[in-house]
Amino acid sequence: MAKARTIGIGMDYSATSKIALKWAIDNLIEAGDTIVILLVLSPKSDPANKKLFANTGSPLIPLVELKEIGVCRKYGITPDAELFDMLDAVSVAKKVKVVAKVYWGDPREKLCEAVNYLKLDALVVGSRGLGTLKRMWLGSVSSHVVQNATCPVTVVPISSSDAMKQ
Repeated sequence: MAKARTIGIGMDYSATSKIALKWAIDNLIEAGDTIVILLVLSPKSDPANKKLFANTGSPLIPLVELKEIGVCRKYGITPDAELFDMLDAVSVAKKVKVVAKVYWGDPREKLCEAVNYLKLDALVVGSRGLGTLKRMWLGSVSSHVVQNATCPVTVVPISSSDAMKQ
């Protein structure tokens, strides 16, 4: 039996990050793995626990707690029923552990920090499909993470069929 892995999923509740999660569930996650949902919120948000965990990010939040309104409020997380349904389904079907970690700041930097701090075996992120010019001006989270993370990174692009569903 293969060693259980810790797989990070960059999540911002966008369609592209949910597509990346679905891809990871269908193609990467195996029984015994741990999924870490990495939520990077705006540094301007000011939830109750931000001051306590501003530098290190929140403690790992088990899925059962993540679904509680009070916990979401404490960390400034927007509850998302579709996300919770996907995570519930994979935790039961593939017998995986699901936790979340909340950071505040630049997603590019915080995702790379999470890779090192959590010793992730892999990271999966979505891609908005920006063209070269927009990527240069706006910066690309996925490009930065691919170049700087210390684990394998899979960037799941939004396909034309997925784009039509939006």
